[in-house]
Amino acid sequence: MQDAREHGERIVFTNGCFDIIHAGHVGYLDEARKLGDRLIVAVNDDASVRNLKGPGRPINPLDRRLRVLAGLGAVDWVVSFSEDTPEQLLRDLRPDVLVKGGDYTLDQVVGGELVKSWDGDVHVLAFIDDCSTSAIVEKMRQAGEDSPSG
Repeated sequence: MQDAREHGERIVFTNGCFDIIHAGHVGYLDEARKLGDRLIVAVNDDASVRNLKGPGRPINPLDRRLRVLAGLGAVDWVVSFSEDTPEQLLRDLRPDVLVKGGDYTLDQVVGGELVKSWDGDVHVLAFIDDCSTSAIVEKMRQAGEDSPSG
C-alpha cells in the first residue's frame, strides 16, 4: 500500500461481513473501485459477524470469505478485523475514500467523520434491490424447511 501512496494512487476503503458473496456485492465493489486506483476490502472476522448478525452466522468462515474477495478483479487488498467497526483500521490505513453500500445514509457511515478529518471523501453507493445476504440466508432456511427431509 505504501508503494501505491508513493505513486499518488487514490486508496478506496470499504468494509463488511461479505458472508455470502452475491451480485449486489460484486456490483458494489466494482463501483467502489471506480472511485480510486486501489480498493481495500476490510472483512469482519467470524466472532464479529456473530456479534452483528447473530448465531448461525457467518455461513462461510473468514478464510473462505477473504479468498473469494481476493479473487475479484475490483479488489486489490483484503484485510480482516475483529472489532464490530473498522475505525482502528481506518486510523491505521488512512484511505482517501470510504465507501458503503446504498443501505446506509452518509450520517450512518461508521468512520465517515474520521476519514473527513484528513480531507478524505465518504460515499454511499446506489442501493441494489433484492441483493441481501440476510434475505438469501432466510430463503435458504425456508427452502430447507419446505424440503421433504427438512
